[in-house]
Amino acid sequence: MKKLKWLYPGMLVKRWISLSIFGILMISMGFVIIVSERTTENRAMAGLIIVLGILCVIIAVKRILKSFVTVLVPRISREEDRLVEKVYQRRILEKGPKIVALGGGTGLSTLLTGLKQKTGNITAIVTVADDGGSSGRLREEFDVLPPGDIRNCLVALSDSEDLLGALFQFRFSKGAGLDGHNFGNLFITALSHVTGDFAGAIRESSKVLAIRGNVYPATLQKIKLVAKRENGKESVGECNIREEKESPIDRLFIEPDNCDAAQESIEAIRQADAIVLGPGSLYTSIMPNLLIKGIQREIINSKAVKIYICNIMTESGETDDFSASDHVGAILKHTEPGIIDYCIVNVSRIPKFLYEKYEGENKFPVKVDDVDERWFKRERIKLVKAHISGAKEFVRHNTSKLCDEIMDIIDENKKRW
Repeated sequence: MKKLKWLYPGMLVKRWISLSIFGILMISMGFVIIVSERTTENRAMAGLIIVLGILCVIIAVKRILKSFVTVLVPRISREEDRLVEKVYQRRILEKGPKIVALGGGTGLSTLLTGLKQKTGNITAIVTVADDGGSSGRLREEFDVLPPGDIRNCLVALSDSEDLLGALFQFRFSKGAGLDGHNFGNLFITALSHVTGDFAGAIRESSKVLAIRGNVYPATLQKIKLVAKRENGKESVGECNIREEKESPIDRLFIEPDNCDAAQESIEAIRQADAIVLGPGSLYTSIMPNLLIKGIQREIINSKAVKIYICNIMTESGETDDFSASDHVGAILKHTEPGIIDYCIVNVSRIPKFLYEKYEGENKFPVKVDDVDERWFKRERIKLVKAHISGAKEFVRHNTSKLCDEIMDIIDENKKRW
């Protein structure tokens, strides 16, 4: 009986179904005339009947689809050109390479906004070591994983309206208990309690935002970063590592050191065509993912091409005076050879006004010279020097140019898949 509802008045379907049936009958009649008649005039008339029948079917199918879409996606259906563009994008992007991007902070979310224009097969594996700001407060008060970096990645991959993305990024500026909190963080935290599962909360949030690809935490266990500095002191927690700058970092650890990688993250790495590390803070965004033994092992064993995106600027207290080879050397020191195949480094000049601004913050452009190039050759890592900076108020990677470089590397390595 439910199927008969399609025939109820006001469904805006019956007339178009009837038109399509009429079109099919015209096409059939036209072919019958062509087979049975031998005169040129009758055959010409049959051809005209077939053409009219095809037009009837096309119009009917188009109208039926529009009736469905008007109900299912009412806002988009008002903009037919936009709907066609979205369908086209989905179909083309579904054929793109499988890219896994690891990191955290603003660097990873910035990269994702560019990658989603290249492929729909994106997986973001996000660090859960954050212990500051809204995420840190929610982590302590509600015993959940920090949602901030995950929220940024969800919004970056979102296909939803701008208003929904803006809502997830909205930060409260007043209110007892709300001041400083982000709506998206609160939403994910509440959803994790409703579903009883943080991973489930991410999945449901992904549906709300209609993201392209997937976002997974590196681990579902609460971890803590510990940095041992060259003077022997230890900085415990991501915030303290950033703030305590009196001595360079010698080694980085996570506690517990035997935490399990999220199984979804492991599966994504195993299926990847390319694995991208960064951009982002070396010790507090990228390294925490690689210190999880399961993730590190899967990346090293993967046949995917592995790309490290070097930061444009050094970071005070983390990577002071680091060159490109120092960044990669620090990763190799904490992992094993084979974790990086390519290193992309910016060689564009930084505008003078921004250079002076960052100089006051003790941050400088990451250099790459002849010594670095020889080092990369010894380590059998290909160095890609590219003009990929974008400078307005801040020095950031130009997402479009950076993703073009990544796709070029992937195209060069298709034989490895």
